[in-house]
Amino acid sequence: MQMVKNRLSIVVPCYNAEKNIEQVVCQAEKILRDNHIEDYEFVLVNDASKDNTFSALQRMAEEKAYVTALDLAKNSGQHGALMAGFHYVTGEYVVTCEDDGQTQIQAIGRMMDKLQEGYDVVAAKYMQRPQTSPFRSFGRYMAKQMSVAMMPRPKGISVPIFFLARRFVIDEMTKYEHSYPYVTGLLLRTTHNIANVEVEQLERLSGNTGYTFRKLVRLWLNGFTAFSIKPLRIATFMGFFSALTGIVYAIMIVFRRFVFNDVVAGWSSLISITLVMSGLMLCVLGMIGEYVGRIYMCINRTPQFVVREIVSEQVERTDTYVKHREDGAI
Repeated sequence: MQMVKNRLSIVVPCYNAEKNIEQVVCQAEKILRDNHIEDYEFVLVNDASKDNTFSALQRMAEEKAYVTALDLAKNSGQHGALMAGFHYVTGEYVVTCEDDGQTQIQAIGRMMDKLQEGYDVVAAKYMQRPQTSPFRSFGRYMAKQMSVAMMPRPKGISVPIFFLARRFVIDEMTKYEHSYPYVTGLLLRTTHNIANVEVEQLERLSGNTGYTFRKLVRLWLNGFTAFSIKPLRIATFMGFFSALTGIVYAIMIVFRRFVFNDVVAGWSSLISITLVMSGLMLCVLGMIGEYVGRIYMCINRTPQFVVREIVSEQVERTDTYVKHREDGAI
């Protein structure tokens, strides 16, 4: 899509958001006008919702020339839906937003000001979040710790889904055509010129999160293996450590046998060592298998997403069945 100078594009992945999305868009419009942002567009992506979300998106796209509605053929997960939206933005600046009203859109003005200081990306740093279930909190914590440990970034920088980026960053991210896109990893491999703006995560307007604990674990594994080889290095270290431990233990047994002659041959110790080593080998093989499986999926050209329909005055109808890469349904 051709870039329009000074336009702000807002990409919103939508899943079962029929009751929320129109209110989210209306609130965002008011906030944009209050911040004197007159040239903007919304790219709303229906991630194969189970309710009538796309009907709401279609209605808005037909009523408002600055709204583009995308309908995905199957659920691609939040990150896959964002990547779909990124392919259809026309603005010089791109901001992401959630569909449940939890994104503090009021921060866009501060984010734009921060971006003008020379940064490529300005991301939200949540200082307070609403209470969630222990499983949800644990999954979110694990995803954050994984991201920090596996992906190099400026010290103290947080990169959640709510961020504002220059167009060249988004264009670089959309060059990634393999399966399992991970937006945070794509951002961090594109630029480290990132700043944070402190915000508060708001309460959900209605409904429940689309992320179950299982989906959070999948997201965690996706980020864990998509943009880092550190897990393989950890596996190598574990192998060396286990081998060294085995050698030291063997030396101790030989020493005790010839010096103290008190070595007792025992079934328990043998079985314990066998179980530990077998479990370690299976973990390492599983980790390698995860990488090999992802390589296979990439070679197999599994799409990140498939667009079923586009409703927009800005996109030609010949693009209606354009296919891109699909995320494998987080």
